[in-house]
Amino acid sequence: MVPFLISIVVTAISLLIISKIPPIGVEVDNPVKALMGGAIIGAFSGLWSLFPNFFKTFTAVISLGLIPLLGSIIVFGISAYAVEGFRLRYGIWSAILGAIALALVNSIVFFILRSIGLVGAAV
Repeated sequence: MVPFLISIVVTAISLLIISKIPPIGVEVDNPVKALMGGAIIGAFSGLWSLFPNFFKTFTAVISLGLIPLLGSIIVFGISAYAVEGFRLRYGIWSAILGAIALALVNSIVFFILRSIGLVGAAV
């Protein structure tokens, strides 16, 4: 349960970071809305992790990464639709850029947290 909560907080921080980049077009009103968006994104990501690793790897390799990317874009759009203070200014383009930016910023934040020893390698 603790790794899930950590991933929600990291996703919320990442959402707040990418909302400060104007060309992406992601708007988050406050940290509470970012936490709600992070919870939705984390819940859907948790559902994807229920699939076996060989299936996830197979779909990623066969589609050249398009299926996981499409899933991330859809989840990003669903979370923006579900949370009142989380908006996509440019519609689908903001969802595409936001999902890519979220993956990059999440990776950087988790790398920093792992390097200083705050989270383990499994998160």
